[in-house]
Order: sequence, then C-alpha cells, then structure tokens
Amino acid sequence: MAVSDEFLAYLVEQLSLLGEVTVRRMFGGAGLYCEDRIFGVVADDVAYLKVDDSNREDFLRAGSAPFNPYPEVATGRSSYYEIPADVLEDRQVLAEWAGRSLAAARKKKA
Repeated sequence: MAVSDEFLAYLVEQLSLLGEVTVRRMFGGAGLYCEDRIFGVVADDVAYLKVDDSNREDFLRAGSAPFNPYPEVATGRSSYYEIPADVLEDRQVLAEWAGRSLAAARKKKA
C-alpha cells in the first residue's frame, strides 16, 4: 500500500478549498484529516473518501470501488470509496464531495 509523496502533495493541493488538510501516514498508506477528523484514506496512490448513508449513493452512481485493503477477505460494507477521477481533477467539486465526507466523519465521532 505504498503512497508517494507527490500524490499526497497533489491531494492536499486539490483539497485546499476544504480548509487545512493534513496527512498522517499509517500502515503503509495515509489518512487525510481536516479539523482533526479523518475523512479520507490513501493506498497505492488511490484516494478514498468517507461515506455514510448521506453520500454513499453518489459514489455508487459514479462507479467508485470501495476501499478494501485485503481483497482476498470479504470485509463487508466499506466506510470509504474511491474518489472518481473527474471529481479528483475538479477542485470545486472535490471540495463538495470531501465536505460531505467530513460531515460523515463528524457524525461518526459524535
């Protein structure tokens, strides 16, 4: 689950409209944080955002794959889904999607 510094820098730049985004490396991947809450994960230079019932359908309609660090094991329902390429490339749209993921993270913590 290697993550390149270049990809992480790109993600932080793309997410700049959301606010201060920080990266914490963990388990060979990385977590994306805002307001001290994890709202995304990165593995193998693929970024995923947190989902719940409020935003999961957006990811499913876009054909996003769920995060599954152990493909050989059925893990059930994932809390993170891959960011669609067209969303990742558009800062404004990405900020909207990431904002909904941050809101999901806030609810989870509450």
